[in-house]
Amino acid sequence: MIKVSVCIGSACHIKGSYNVLNSLQQLREEYGLADQVEINAIFCLNHCTEAVSVQIDDGAVHSVSGSTARDFFIKNILPYASP
Repeated sequence: MIKVSVCIGSACHIKGSYNVLNSLQQLREEYGLADQVEINAIFCLNHCTEAVSVQIDDGAVHSVSGSTARDFFIKNILPYASP
């Protein structure tokens, strides 16, 4: 199971974290990965200046926007999901 955490703290909320969260959830469904990718909201990833912050498992924190969510998903999540 791939665990994706999307920050919804103040800075990330202002920069559109709910758009990112919804986009990632839609992409998970589009690619049929509901049983392999868990997407959660989290209150702070301590990267407020880089909002919207997204973390995969316990790895690096990435800056994602609504317009980059699809590319982020394809490059950083899709390759690690089982076919």
